Amino acid sequence: MSTSAGEPPEPQGASPAGSTGPAGPTGPAGLAKEAQVDPRLLVREQGLKGYLTQFKQRIRGGELGSLPVIVGLIVIWLVFQSLNSQFLSAQNLSNLSVDIVATGLISVGIVFVLLLGEIDLAAGSVSGVSAAVVAVLNVNHGWNPVLAIIVAIAVGALLGLIHGLFFAKVGVPAFVVTLAGLLAWNGLQLRILGANGTINLDNNGLVSKLTNTYFSQVIAAYGLALIGTVAFFAISYFGNQRRKAAGVPSRTMGDLLVRTAGLAIVAFAVAYVLNQYKGLPLALLIFLIVVVATDFVQRRTTYGRKVFAVGGNIEAARRAGINVALIRISVFVISGAFAAAGGLFAASRISSASQATGQSNTLLLAIAAAVIGGTSLFGGRGSTYSALLGMLVIQSITSGMALQGVSNSIQFMVTGAVLLAAVVIDSLSRRTQKATGRT
Repeated sequence: MSTSAGEPPEPQGASPAGSTGPAGPTGPAGLAKEAQVDPRLLVREQGLKGYLTQFKQRIRGGELGSLPVIVGLIVIWLVFQSLNSQFLSAQNLSNLSVDIVATGLISVGIVFVLLLGEIDLAAGSVSGVSAAVVAVLNVNHGWNPVLAIIVAIAVGALLGLIHGLFFAKVGVPAFVVTLAGLLAWNGLQLRILGANGTINLDNNGLVSKLTNTYFSQVIAAYGLALIGTVAFFAISYFGNQRRKAAGVPSRTMGDLLVRTAGLAIVAFAVAYVLNQYKGLPLALLIFLIVVVATDFVQRRTTYGRKVFAVGGNIEAARRAGINVALIRISVFVISGAFAAAGGLFAASRISSASQATGQSNTLLLAIAAAVIGGTSLFGGRGSTYSALLGMLVIQSITSGMALQGVSNSIQFMVTGAVLLAAVVIDSLSRRTQKATGRT
């Protein structure tokens, strides 16, 4: 049987186009239907074996995800616990969970900017301005603390809007715009604080209570663990039901139960540790809610997909009809708002707003946390969970070395080495993905 030039010969024994055999339709329509199914989703029907296979393929392809930072965090905890048995004590872990919140919130906003492959160098100064604003309004002018907090966060968002407008509309590079903002807002912070340079907050006021409040009832921590576990299972289960209704491969019930059990073990273990000291910290509760909510926005909403699209390929996003300028402006507004929130928690931690708030290494640690946690400096890949994981790594190093009496100079060098390692892993991961055609 002859074939036309350029067309492959029909395999022997092949069924005619459109015929149906024991395995179902084999014609063009049937093949098209099969091609619509993402092969990566098929592993969900193979249970544990399928996920092990997919895990190996992702590692070979350079898709490491949060694996390096989780492994690194475990190693850090084991090393410091072997050096000092107080490291994993309930008191130290509880203090650590509160210490990560201020810079962690700033890092959450930084993640949105990094997803575009840009940088926000003014986040630290913005946090300092917001702390100064809330202190002046609440202490010096007697404003209601809730209203003062709202205004302070609005100021942070406004400063972020200024950065975004110059970047997206005028075309000034984000590095230059935010570097100018770092200097200008630092001066604004000093101006707002006045000659004294420090304003003490009321120890019993709302701002101070942000980091000094603990839910000592045992049910609080365990209740949060239970709610989180149940919510995770419910969302996963109903998501599976929708997939089944749409004819898309979904996770098995066994897979869901294993995932839920793993989350429950971690959640209840954390709740147990916190209850051994003062209970569930309000600051940690707020931070966890922020991380979960922003991750939902990034992964489950149209806006979040647009952010990833612009960060992945700006020209393709523009041709797809995405308002690139609006997305660029919005991420800087978000970064400014979260920087302001971080400044409030930083002021709450020491019950004062001063010239040092948001300065020193605050910005560097916020950026480092996002990168160490797994957000790519090259844009298009990351999650707000990076802020949580990265801050855990950084604060664990700081806490462990403090217990050992190691100087700040050594702490900075070690943190810098960890940051460099994270960037190297990210670069090698991207190179591997390009080599395997996964980008």
